[in-house]
Amino acid sequence: MSPNLLYSTEEQDLRASVRDLLTDRCPPERVLERCEEGETGDPALWHTLATQLGATSLHVPDELGGQGASVREVAVVAEELGRFVAPVPFLGSAVLATSALLGCRAGQQRDAVLADVAAGNRTATLVVPLSSCVGGSFPTAVRAGEGRLSGSVRTVADGASADCLIVPARGADGPELYVVDAAEGRVAVDAVTSFDITRPVSDVEFDDVAGVRIADPDLAATVLDDAVRTGAGVLASEQVGVAEWCLDSTVEYLKQRYQFGRALASYQALKHRLADLWYELVVARAAARYAADQLATASDDAPVAVGVAQSLCARVARHAAEECVQLHGGIGMTWEHPAHLYLKRAKADEIALGSPSAHHGVLGPLVDLHPAP
Repeated sequence: MSPNLLYSTEEQDLRASVRDLLTDRCPPERVLERCEEGETGDPALWHTLATQLGATSLHVPDELGGQGASVREVAVVAEELGRFVAPVPFLGSAVLATSALLGCRAGQQRDAVLADVAAGNRTATLVVPLSSCVGGSFPTAVRAGEGRLSGSVRTVADGASADCLIVPARGADGPELYVVDAAEGRVAVDAVTSFDITRPVSDVEFDDVAGVRIADPDLAATVLDDAVRTGAGVLASEQVGVAEWCLDSTVEYLKQRYQFGRALASYQALKHRLADLWYELVVARAAARYAADQLATASDDAPVAVGVAQSLCARVARHAAEECVQLHGGIGMTWEHPAHLYLKRAKADEIALGSPSAHHGVLGPLVDLHPAP
């Protein structure tokens, strides 16, 4: 079946609902205010997204309390969250952790946790470094023995807001996946300074902590790889949202700002820069939509689609954010304007779940391209 890169009617309706909520509750100026007040998240907004819009249950099956949709719908939500740099743990909980849980075999513990996360009763995260890339070796930072976990993992996305941790660990027989209650006394979650203040990261340490195994050695590595790949594919859509806001806000600013009796938007050199950026955004959106579609249909081309989308969209988002700051002139360089939030998100996203060069390294063998000897 041919891939469909267009947004369906249902996806357009979902986008409108999420955008209306974020416009009302999470405009960039309000995000900036929260950052100035030292608040790194918006629990009330997250609760609304989870319980009223069902953003946390989109690709969870109906029988587990989800909506039975697909990664396409998840990507639509991510795009809007990127457009507003919303400080919510969507990537960690609704994408990475949920994808990992969905990849595990059905069981009482897995099903219960998945249902709670889908309903918004719990927030989860996948305990891997934010820079983890698909195709990497299975993490060995955490060791498991007789259901007890010890070790530490640095720069975990959305770790501070999670009450349920999905932990890859190396057991006696090989890779395993565990569910750990973050409230366990022997779990330490320490917030660290993040370049992107709208997506906090934490170091997580386990000191002989009890965990419930949800994936055995025969499945754990595949589950983790698939979850990180899904996360990277969805992140590409978030980057499209970041780039779109940067382009739209810059065009609007240049229309209003006058120099030498003319609107800045009328100068040909600036028109060319904006036209180039618009073209990059169109291509990036196509790549991100293709990746979401291939993930949704579990296509054999999904690894290639995600590698292309992530390596492309990361650069487009960063370029759009840099142009946004530069073309806003003096105001773009100040803390008072939200442009720096988008630049920081774009720069952080560029290395999240694999840098463009890391994805190129994974992508090469898939398309039979190898480095010269």
